[in-house]
Amino acid sequence: MKVLESLAPLFIVCLGILGCTRAVTLEVKEGNSTCIKADLSALLFITYTTFNSTSNVSTSLPDSTSVDAASSSCGAAGRPPWLVAVFGSGHALGLSFATNGSFYSVTNLTLQYNLSDTLLFPQSNGSGIVTVVSSSVGIWAPLNITYRCASPTTIRAGGAAVTFSAMRLEAYMPGNDLSPAESVCAADQTTTTTAPPTPTTTAAPAPTPAPTPPGAPETGVFSVTNSSGTVCLLAKMGLQLNVSYVSQSQNKTVQELVNVNPNLTITSGSCGGTTASLVLTQQTTTLNFTFSMNSTTSKYHLSGINLLANWSDMTAPFSASNTSLDYLRSTLGRSYMCNTEQTLLVAPAFSLNTFRLQVQPFGVKASQFAAAEECQLDQDQMLIPIIVGAALAGLVLIILIAYLIGRKRSHAGYQTI
Repeated sequence: MKVLESLAPLFIVCLGILGCTRAVTLEVKEGNSTCIKADLSALLFITYTTFNSTSNVSTSLPDSTSVDAASSSCGAAGRPPWLVAVFGSGHALGLSFATNGSFYSVTNLTLQYNLSDTLLFPQSNGSGIVTVVSSSVGIWAPLNITYRCASPTTIRAGGAAVTFSAMRLEAYMPGNDLSPAESVCAADQTTTTTAPPTPTTTAAPAPTPAPTPPGAPETGVFSVTNSSGTVCLLAKMGLQLNVSYVSQSQNKTVQELVNVNPNLTITSGSCGGTTASLVLTQQTTTLNFTFSMNSTTSKYHLSGINLLANWSDMTAPFSASNTSLDYLRSTLGRSYMCNTEQTLLVAPAFSLNTFRLQVQPFGVKASQFAAAEECQLDQDQMLIPIIVGAALAGLVLIILIAYLIGRKRSHAGYQTI
């Protein structure tokens, strides 16, 4: 990853040279109908090992790039919609899609490259196909609307990166042509500025009031289905992002609380024997949860959280990730529940507040939560009234005993001589 960051300027230079990237048009059809269409340029950057060290190669999608009809899909037979473009000697670039009925999004980017291609990977000490996947893509739009992003957008996956530019894309298409209505990415959105007024002697302006924190977020129900259409992951929760970033308008680091709106969120993810993921995409924000299970102890936990955000006031896209977490621990066959607000620390600049949470990433049956294991915070909340009640009962008992002792001594002073 450090190699990719250090060579990021190469992307900018290459994208500024005519002919470095080529626009290609890709279509996925079902019969005579087009369900996915993309006009885009893509520059691929790949790091690979040689016999002596590591090397880097960059290449663009050639004009000969075509859609692999056998691997691509419009979403029939329970398969998610897939656009798979093949090029060169065994290389492929794939985009998978999902929808919540109002929006569609790219849920995964898959890149396959063939190290046996000696023209592209000279002196490689490996051979065969390498596959890398990224589930943090951040491409979405309302249904029947074309997604457009002329600005370069880089998506990293393993030891590779894909930079899209001049992109126009639509999935779940009602017709064969891209919709004229467009959803423009945040990078293409510009703000209008005006020249500053002539300085005059006026009173100092009042300080800008701090933004009012949002209330508790709305509770949403999210689910992931497997290839057969069966629900394999369930989650019910309210989510609040706590992000520190450099504000473009204020030219300083600010802290902002943002509620995740479940009505504007596209849900995707995957389920496996020991790993499951839940990906929530809302406009220019993608939140990715990774759950892991220990097959020996039959215990699972939240092991990773990744956030990608590109809000309008950010000077640059925000990214925070932690893959060594140990939250929401429970047992296979049971769900985890925590109604009390809790804060999950992810990175110095990002934490996640959860409300009324219940989650089950493994062993879901009949699309229902199993019996819940409650968090310690909920158990403490239940103990507080019991402890207070017991303390009050003890206090009443002490007062009653003191009263009886005092009354007995009072009677003893009037005994008959």
